[in-house]
Amino acid sequence: MQVEQLEILDFLRAHRPFDELTEEALQRTAAAIDVRYYKAGERIVEFGDSAEFWHLIRSGSVEVFRRNGTLYNRLTEGGFFGEFGLLRNGRVRFPVVALEDALIYLIPRDIFAELFDTHEAFADYVEVEDKTRLRQALSRKEDTHDLLSAMVGTLVGRAAVTLDSSATVREVAQRMSEEGVSSLLIVDEHTDVPGLPLLAGIITDRDLRTRLVAPGLSYDTPATKVMSTGVVTVNHNQLAFEAMLVMLRHNVHHLPVLDKQRPVGVVALSDIIRYESRNSLFLVGSIYRQQSQDELAALVPQVRASFARMVDEDASSRLVGSAMAAIGRSFKQRLLELAEAELGPPPLPYCFLALGSMARQEQLIVTDQDNALVLDNRFDPAQHDAYFKALATFVSDGLARCGYSYCTGGVMATNEKWRQPLKVWERTFSDWIEHPTPESLLNAGIFFDLDGVWGRVEWAARLGELIARKAKGNSRFLACMARNALLRTPPLGFFKDFVVESDGRHTRAINIKRRGTAPLADLIRVHALAVGSKALNSFERLKDIIDAAILPLGRGQDIYDALEFISMVRARHQADDLAAGLEPDNSIEPEKLSEFERKSLRDAFMILGHAQKFLKYRYQPGRAN
Repeated sequence: MQVEQLEILDFLRAHRPFDELTEEALQRTAAAIDVRYYKAGERIVEFGDSAEFWHLIRSGSVEVFRRNGTLYNRLTEGGFFGEFGLLRNGRVRFPVVALEDALIYLIPRDIFAELFDTHEAFADYVEVEDKTRLRQALSRKEDTHDLLSAMVGTLVGRAAVTLDSSATVREVAQRMSEEGVSSLLIVDEHTDVPGLPLLAGIITDRDLRTRLVAPGLSYDTPATKVMSTGVVTVNHNQLAFEAMLVMLRHNVHHLPVLDKQRPVGVVALSDIIRYESRNSLFLVGSIYRQQSQDELAALVPQVRASFARMVDEDASSRLVGSAMAAIGRSFKQRLLELAEAELGPPPLPYCFLALGSMARQEQLIVTDQDNALVLDNRFDPAQHDAYFKALATFVSDGLARCGYSYCTGGVMATNEKWRQPLKVWERTFSDWIEHPTPESLLNAGIFFDLDGVWGRVEWAARLGELIARKAKGNSRFLACMARNALLRTPPLGFFKDFVVESDGRHTRAINIKRRGTAPLADLIRVHALAVGSKALNSFERLKDIIDAAILPLGRGQDIYDALEFISMVRARHQADDLAAGLEPDNSIEPEKLSEFERKSLRDAFMILGHAQKFLKYRYQPGRAN
């Protein structure tokens, strides 16, 4: 091989998508390449020319134009063009001009076709839309993590051990001993569908100790008096990581598995542990054992280590966000237990709300606290507010000590504005939707992501149903929400270069939350409200949006991929800060990313930009007043 071809070979090995080709394919490609030099301003290809080559930029830069003469893109070293014509009608679709003196590698059409047809990774990278490369990056990452592919059904080692609801606790204990299990399901055979027993409850070893032996009840006590009802369950075709998140969320150790409402087994904590990427279950269990704010605050290093290990093990952003939200939820629940122990029982029922990223289950390690209190309608400020203010203060101060900083906008239950009876919340939310104002729209962007974490959590569900019912079909409100969702744009300039800014300790940075994940969550929320979705998580909302068919074909998956990738870049940056002993933040410097990460991040931001254009087209925010 000649010296020139060796130089070409080295260049190919160092650049995508050639770096995944076999050595034989690389050498054959290098031998076939024709090298051309173009001066600045010189035409490289014209619209309608026969597409004979795929062009790879060795040095210099070029400008790609649409047929009407408007600029489409700028490309530099390692960039490529010409695949559109080669893959379609054999004619050049985009004219290209050298912006500066450029050295171009010309790969013959037959060599390009061979590489495209026989090397899947190569084809995925160059195929038509930029989104293909982004999807490939995410798919490869997901394939490395068992939690994302294992189904709950694969964790069920044996059929469910059950007894009819007419059984006694003696029969329960005998059956559990015979079967060697630590839990047993109580089913109701007396249903309208013969042969379809419905789950009535669950009894565990702990239930027998605390509800039977300790109180000294008779062994002939009906099982229904000892069992736990309102049982949290999972379906057999859900993912293992979803089962893990259910355990985290509800702090349970046994999950009945259902198939078409029929109990088919029980997944225990020990079954999940081997799939759990970061011992989050153990950490949550530890949170509930702490006896003071000091002890809870001492767990912060473990929380950070938990986050970093999940990121290092290539967990998806959905898994990381959900697990971190479950940890934050557990802190809130334990703080509320401690607050009630210190202040005494509450004078009225209440529901403590989580708002924002925690409610959406999209929380990372850098986060503040957004919360509120829903109070019983009998609430009288003169009689009751002193207690609930003290409760809110205890929880808010505790959260701040545990790494959840105070909300700078005052969206916390310590603010009396956000401690209101249920009827006031219902009236407030209705007014925000029916009579939107700039202030109420900002509030809606926070409060319409709400989840009950303690107390009368059904009130949170009731508010969520009210929001979904009133927002769907309200074109004026949706237009106003869309207008707000367009205020934060992706950090791309005219030539698709990153627009950076000075941000804290970073001099050329992008706040990837403010310019990436936040505007994505905002536009997804608008679509979700439009279709009446009651989901909280952005990925779950996207499923409802895609099912409603309000987006152009394929656009929902694009948005899903963009949110996943941008979120993981954000999470990796925070994990890297922790590893370097720095306080984590949301500011990334593009120049510190790999070439592949920069290209994929640019792809994701472009998807965000297109999604915002469609949002503007669909909801006509300019007509909102």
